[in-house]
Parts: sequence; C-alpha cells; structure tokens
Amino acid sequence: MRTDPAGRVVRSTSVPNSETNRHTPIRTFLRTADGVTIDSVYNPGSVVYDTGIPSSIGPAFVIAHGFTGDADKPHVRRVAEAFAQYGSVITFSFRGHGRSGGRSTVGDREVLDLAAAVAWARELGHTRVVTVGFSMGGSVVLRHAALHRPEHAGRTEARTDAVVSVSAPARWYYRGTAPMRRVHWLVTRPGGRLVSRYGLRTRIHRTGWNPVPLSPVESVPLIAPAPLLIVHGDRDGYFPLDHPRMLADAAGEHGELWLEPGMGHAENAAPDELLARIGRWAVGRAG
Repeated sequence: MRTDPAGRVVRSTSVPNSETNRHTPIRTFLRTADGVTIDSVYNPGSVVYDTGIPSSIGPAFVIAHGFTGDADKPHVRRVAEAFAQYGSVITFSFRGHGRSGGRSTVGDREVLDLAAAVAWARELGHTRVVTVGFSMGGSVVLRHAALHRPEHAGRTEARTDAVVSVSAPARWYYRGTAPMRRVHWLVTRPGGRLVSRYGLRTRIHRTGWNPVPLSPVESVPLIAPAPLLIVHGDRDGYFPLDHPRMLADAAGEHGELWLEPGMGHAENAAPDELLARIGRWAVGRAG
C-alpha cells in the first residue's frame, strides 16, 4: 500500500506484463526510506528490440531532474519521451518539488528519492536500470551509484547498472557564476526560499547540511564497475568545464566524457540528437 503526502491511499502497482496494461502509464506515490512520499510516473516502453524483447521488460531509464524541476515540467516530459524510444521510463519529482512531500535538501537526501524510484523499476520487473540525472539530479545519480553498490548488503534492490550525469557539479558550494550565486540566494536566504516556494513550486529545507554529504567528485571512483557517462555543454552558464573534467579524471578508465559544443545547461539545453545518443549508449552499456 502507498499513500500520498496527505496520507491518502493511492493506486498500487503491479508488473506491467499483460497485453492490456503493457503500455499503460502508471502514476503513484513511492515512500522513501525516511518516510517522504515521492510522486512517480512509469511509462512502459513501446519499442521492440531486434532480439524480439519488448522495451517494457528491457532496461528502465530513471530520470533525475534538476533543481526546481518536477515530473510534469515540459522539459522533463521531453526527456522522458526521448528515452522511451530506447526503454521504459520512470520520472519522479524530488522531495520538495511538485506534488512530492518533504522539502528539498538540494542534493543530499535526494539519493533516497532516487533509490525508491530505482527499487520500483526492479519491482516492476526490470533487471537492468539506467539512472540519468541533470544538474542537481546529475550529482544525485553519482552519489546514489556510489552508495548502492552490489557489495552493500540491503541496498542491492536500488543498485544501478549504468549511470549518466549531465551538467553536474563536481564539488559543493560553488559560487563562481552568476546563476549559481542566485541559486545560493534561493537556498540560504529566507526571502529566497519564499520566492522558491511560491514562484518555483520548490520547497527548500531551512537548515544546512549536517554532515556535508559525499561530493560528486568523491563519489565517482566508487561507482566502478558500473559504466559511467559524463555529459557537459561547453556553454554551460552554471558550471564551467573544470567540473566535468574533474569528474572524468576521478572516473578513470570506467568513465566517458562527452563535451558538447554549443550546449548550455541541463534538460532545457540538451538537443534531441544528444538524448538519442545517450539512449543508445545506455542500452549498449546496461545490456
């Protein structure tokens, strides 16, 4: 049984393996390990691979959106539609975003939200799961993969088989660009949190991190042997190119770095052609 943020019982889920519901989207609220309800949407894939296997039982893409996004935002839906050409897709709203409960911790406890979504994908019958994150979500997929390795007892149901991090920071507290200084104002100032709540539909936790979570660049070496793809635009206005290069250096041989000419920041800047390349990479790496 699952409940929404108000405690109401919502639709339960089942493995979509019948002719009647194989391509029917499922929307539900997942509950995280710390009790937060997460608005989540499952879209079974509609393609059939050359092997004859329908994508509804092939790899599942779990999409981790950026700060102030949610599962219903047009740019998140566009990404979901692009990856639906390569497998089934789960989108969700991080805590404090959209219809999800709780308050945003801007990349800390959001790993629990992603873990719930990945575990749901496996509950739905997917043996291969790819996590794809953008900006804040890009840092979350890196930390999640580091914390849910196969050797971690009790966490294997939320493990990922391949990781894609797009437009992610390498280190915390970066204020080197004007957009990031605006983000820090939203997060750290009461007036900023008020603007975020009513103007951006994003509710931010009032207290800072304690302890400071593992940083993205510290997480990357722990992801191996899962394949890792780091994608970054050379016109990213939030994080300059030293961020993806730091991540790639930390990844070593098990990571790939794509620096995209002319691309800006995160979902809105990712062209359809890039999303298609990511989809093909993920299917090939995840198996």
